[in-house]
Amino acid sequence: MIRLENILTPGRSLVNVLGSSKKNAIEKIADLIAEQVPALPQQTVYEALLAREKLGSTGFGNGIAIPHCRLKGCDAPISALLHLQHAIDFDAIDGEPVDLLFVLLVPEAATDAHLELLRQIASMLDRKEVRDNLRKASSSEALYQVVLDAQNGQ
Repeated sequence: MIRLENILTPGRSLVNVLGSSKKNAIEKIADLIAEQVPALPQQTVYEALLAREKLGSTGFGNGIAIPHCRLKGCDAPISALLHLQHAIDFDAIDGEPVDLLFVLLVPEAATDAHLELLRQIASMLDRKEVRDNLRKASSSEALYQVVLDAQNGQ
């Protein structure tokens, strides 16, 4: 089983990200992924995530969104985590604004792995103490450490 700490890095865990809208936040995600994973062009990531949002919002509730998609050219799952400086409207199922974005990109052919990773992310973010700790993290390293601790049952 793939674990989140194997697909998320401290460099793809950012705090105090400025995001003014859903599209702007997705653009920031695409910029970050393209910077960290040069094989995945910014425009490709941006368009794929935006296309997925058009199918239905990935706003999970409790201030969380899990933007995700299958991506041509992606040969292994990749994740990113952003804590926005200010919550934004993300068309979440509970109508609440979103400040935590947990991103998942998977290869086009990934099916079971994709679903298992989404389940892991949703299960982790369903815990109030994890959400609270993510929001309290003051650095990228601290944000990443919250995910590690949550994965290891701490």
